[in-house]
Amino acid sequence: MSRLRIFSESDPSVPLFATTEHPRIAAELADQGIRFESWPLHALPFGASPEQTITAYRPQIDALMQEKGYQAVDVVSLVPDHPDREAMRQKFLNEHTHSEDEVRFFVAGSGLFTLHLGERVFEVLCEAGDLIGVPDGTRHWFDMGPTPHFIAIRVFTNPAGWVASFTGSDIAGRFPRYEAGQAA
Repeated sequence: MSRLRIFSESDPSVPLFATTEHPRIAAELADQGIRFESWPLHALPFGASPEQTITAYRPQIDALMQEKGYQAVDVVSLVPDHPDREAMRQKFLNEHTHSEDEVRFFVAGSGLFTLHLGERVFEVLCEAGDLIGVPDGTRHWFDMGPTPHFIAIRVFTNPAGWVASFTGSDIAGRFPRYEAGQAA
């Protein structure tokens, strides 16, 4: 179940706000300039290729690309027994920004986006069917958990894809990590 928790940046122990109601999550994030919406899930064959996945969601992808001027799309998939899962997890765990929007649609599985907005931290648990759009320049980090399982469609402005600029802040290490199947 998707979830939003909002914390003071100085106190990761007690949320100031929490909800699992999708419309409320979307409204709270929209107030911060973050896109959060649901797309219908499509049945895909087991082991569907990236091309099959993109084809299944082509109308939604094309509408988003036309609306925002995005130029590239790909699919990232990670499973719990991936040999580089820990290195890949570490890559995303520190606070960073991008010079373009970071847009992800979760086809399967889940992941935890954490956004550092002003003096508050917005923790967004994304599940299958969730699309999140984090505007360029937004401080954030992503945790896929120690046993990652997700398939996500990524949409980019820059065809070179995901390029991070790390802030050097240690804030991400002070907030809860994601353990799939448990309260984060």
